[in-house]
Amino acid sequence: MNDKNKMNIRLLHVDDEEAFRMQISEILTSDGYNVETVVDGVEAINILQAKRFDLALLDISMPKVSGIEVLHFIKKNYPATEVIMLTGVDDLKVAVDCMKEGAFHYLTKPFLVDELSQVIERAIEHRTLKNENKIMRSEISRISGVAELIGVSHLFKTVISIADRVAPTDSSVLIQGPSGTGKELIADYIHKHSLRSGMPLVAINCAAIPDTLLESELFGHEKGAFTDARAQKQGLIELADCGTLFLDEVGDISSIIQPKLLRFVQTGEFRRVGGNTTLRADVRLISATNKDLREEVRQSRFREDLLYRLNVITITIPPLRERKEDIPLLIDNFFTKKLRGKKTKRLSGKALDLLLKYDWPGNVRELENVLESAAILSNGDEIEPIDLLLPNLRKGYSDSMSAIDSSTVEISLKELERIHITNILKNVSGDKKIASKILGISLKTLYTKIAQYNL
Repeated sequence: MNDKNKMNIRLLHVDDEEAFRMQISEILTSDGYNVETVVDGVEAINILQAKRFDLALLDISMPKVSGIEVLHFIKKNYPATEVIMLTGVDDLKVAVDCMKEGAFHYLTKPFLVDELSQVIERAIEHRTLKNENKIMRSEISRISGVAELIGVSHLFKTVISIADRVAPTDSSVLIQGPSGTGKELIADYIHKHSLRSGMPLVAINCAAIPDTLLESELFGHEKGAFTDARAQKQGLIELADCGTLFLDEVGDISSIIQPKLLRFVQTGEFRRVGGNTTLRADVRLISATNKDLREEVRQSRFREDLLYRLNVITITIPPLRERKEDIPLLIDNFFTKKLRGKKTKRLSGKALDLLLKYDWPGNVRELENVLESAAILSNGDEIEPIDLLLPNLRKGYSDSMSAIDSSTVEISLKELERIHITNILKNVSGDKKIASKILGISLKTLYTKIAQYNL
């Protein structure tokens, strides 16, 4: 573990022997850890409720409240905090009892400094692995898109320039733009170039989770808080502590959750669902939306004070139709990276011309879907217009494309989107799950569009 990561590790040492406590604190501080000390179990419980710690070193025999009682309190309220028990008595039964209560390890005084250091490192690694397992589940949807930021257009370079300037700060960032433009990639880029890059980036799609579950996902819940709450659960905010929390589709958060999110943004404090203990977390917030949040505020669907907290810096990602000079690069990247190890494919001039003429309402995500289906269905090494099987480019869309090319009919963007969704649904026999995947939008957004256009 390097020194930079150690400074982010918060250790609590609880021992009523002042000389021993100061000695251990000095050793661990010189080793690079962020250490705090208290003299007994009562002070330990008080400070644990005010601050987050990654690891606690607990003396077993203390006045007022014993180390075993503090261990029980930690595992009940802060299960992610690892605990190492320290004692002057070599008693196997006590050691077994501590491990049953959830302690990571047990050391008998006196012990070697190297022995303590090794146990601490193993405990932190164990905690990190547990957190990474939880974080991985929130990452699956985020990393399923395009893996790289690709572009040479002026608009694209402007977005990257803003991201470069804001990344080293701790300011909240609001990324706005249509679905499929790569908002999550910009969030990932900002995190990787930030001072928190060594800590987790935790993502949650606010539109994909029902209101009843979103609060629990964000803030966690206590055992018995609701019918299915069979055990205590950490929220994503806790997992993102010292790192970055990415709120995708933040405009879909309901008016019930918005005040609770606002309180956290303002104070850094929150409570698990069903809990009375106030917890704290230090996270950098990055949000994304395909909605006009100012219009949502005017319609009383989004809190104005929350908007001001989220958009300290705003980054607007242009739709693909406004940066068509990036399309050839995106196509080349798809064929060289996404189809790596598969049969080489290339576009014919006519196929490329068709792709460049199209307005891409589904943006980069839709472009990838078109290329992937064409690569699978084309017979030769070269993809022709006939291989572009998505209905929006070939079947059912030829009339509207011809109308646009010939300039004999003017079609609004909304009408184009309505035709686009209609043809997609028609060609997948009304299967909304498949249609939403092809369109590159969530199922919830598709239902909203169907209602909006009365399809």
